Amino acid sequence: MSLRLQLLQVARLAPRLLSESTPLVQEFYRRQFNQQGAALDRGGKPDLYYTIFAMAGALALDVPMPLDRTRQWLLSFQDGSRLDLVHLGALARCWAEIGKGGIPDGLQQRILDNIERFRKADGGYDIDPDQTYGSAYGCFVALGAWQDLDRTPPRLLDLIRCFKHLESSDGAWSNQPGMNVGALNATAGAVTLIRHLGFPVNQSVADWLLAQAHPQGGFKATPSAPIPDLLSTATALHALSAMDCRIPSTVHERCLDFIDTLWDAAGGFHGHWADDVLDPEYTFYGLLALGHLSL
Repeated sequence: MSLRLQLLQVARLAPRLLSESTPLVQEFYRRQFNQQGAALDRGGKPDLYYTIFAMAGALALDVPMPLDRTRQWLLSFQDGSRLDLVHLGALARCWAEIGKGGIPDGLQQRILDNIERFRKADGGYDIDPDQTYGSAYGCFVALGAWQDLDRTPPRLLDLIRCFKHLESSDGAWSNQPGMNVGALNATAGAVTLIRHLGFPVNQSVADWLLAQAHPQGGFKATPSAPIPDLLSTATALHALSAMDCRIPSTVHERCLDFIDTLWDAAGGFHGHWADDVLDPEYTFYGLLALGHLSL
């Protein structure tokens, strides 16, 4: 099962906890698509990155999508040669949601050729084309794109090996080598990718992840972060699940309380306590976190 389908499978469980609020989230996702079949970024502009989350949320909650219009919009990006790695990965994922029969012949390979422009000498990927080493985030995006287009990246073992130099001194991972303190999302990405490819992860990493739980619920992006956020909470829960780590009951209940504080009656979730905007990305992370907490 691909990384994309794993996320979707868990997000589909969110209605167990959303209960009577589920129709509000469904309506939220219906509103995300404009006349082009695209979702808007926080500045109100059509954006591939936000569209993948709008499509994923709609799929998780069985919300109909304007796929014909979305397909025509995707064609305007051609092979994505002018896109950065994040938006190239989003283009691949959008085409995956459209389905195999919707993508023109040969376009899959041309998109993947452009993904490989971000490959580094160490076997990893990074969003910065001038960077000399791979990052956890870049690897996650690139592997997801290859899988979304039903392919396997070359030099897969080299991709795994690139994580060695991203290990931080405290036993986690960062997106940069030589760091003393790890970052939660880089660590969660590394754990998810490594476990997905069938390799082991030291159990101490689960302890590190659990140590980032905030006393008031949720997980922090770094050990020194002052408040938790929904992205870190969702990715931490996903990585802990990949390690078959049981969440302590106190952490479980506090996460539920934290997510409840981010809920908005407009049908979405805010990213953190200081966030006053709703978007399809953070709302999908809400679904992902609730899906894990429903198990």
